[in-house]
Amino acid sequence: MKKKIIGIVSALVAVAFVAVGYSSAVVVEENEYHLVRQFGKVDRVIGTAGLHFKIPFLEDTVTLPKEILLFDMASSDVITKDKKTMIADSYVLWRITDPLKFSQTLNYSVSNAESRINTVVYNSMKNVISSLTQTEVINGRDGELSNTIMDNIGDTMDQYGVELISVETKQLDLPSDNKNAVYERMISERDKIAAQYTAEGNAEAQVLQNQTDKEVAIKLSDAKAQAARIEAEGEAEYMRILAEAYSDETRQDFYTFVRALDAARESMTGGSKTLILPPESPLAQIFTGQP
Repeated sequence: MKKKIIGIVSALVAVAFVAVGYSSAVVVEENEYHLVRQFGKVDRVIGTAGLHFKIPFLEDTVTLPKEILLFDMASSDVITKDKKTMIADSYVLWRITDPLKFSQTLNYSVSNAESRINTVVYNSMKNVISSLTQTEVINGRDGELSNTIMDNIGDTMDQYGVELISVETKQLDLPSDNKNAVYERMISERDKIAAQYTAEGNAEAQVLQNQTDKEVAIKLSDAKAQAARIEAEGEAEYMRILAEAYSDETRQDFYTFVRALDAARESMTGGSKTLILPPESPLAQIFTGQP
């Protein structure tokens, strides 16, 4: 009986030892913080992964996420500077940077943090978009709008131990009843721009065409002038050669005789090869040598 009691006591002691050991161990993962509380007050924050310990039964722990979190905001209406309504659908990337401050201001609650983020981001988005025209908002969807919203928020969330990494817009669209009118206006504006580009292109083409025509006309004129000059020089050279030939009497008689032969040959047409000249003909006088 005594041995049995000793065995039971030993078993109870072992169970108690295991329970104490289990309740004192704190296993921390890479993606989490552990806040160790004593009598409901945070005593210390464990942010290093591994096995840690706490005082059993006197201390408990609360776990908070350490990784980057995504908060998907509900779609909401915003009004631009030119009084146009748009629908914004955004999400926020955020994380806890100060677990102690987070626990003190938001009561350890991620939901409370998301509620605060929703209010801050929406108010910032509304203020930024209300200072821009609809066209500026649409043109800023490549990242400029998100940067402006982040700048407007500034360090507002620091007081909660929260860092906003980025505010991204999934969709920034028009209400359904406004889309057709806006699309038609955009098409009309693009048509005007296209017509302006076409007109400018045609005007530039006309300038180039006129310039080309002018250059061609100048080159043709220069070519004709050069041809006329060369032709005149040839004629002058021809006349010089003739004048030189006729300046010598012996040469003059020879060229006169050759030209008479040419004239006689030209006068013989058809099948007839007989040339009959009266004695008083200048051509006959050249052949006969009589004046």
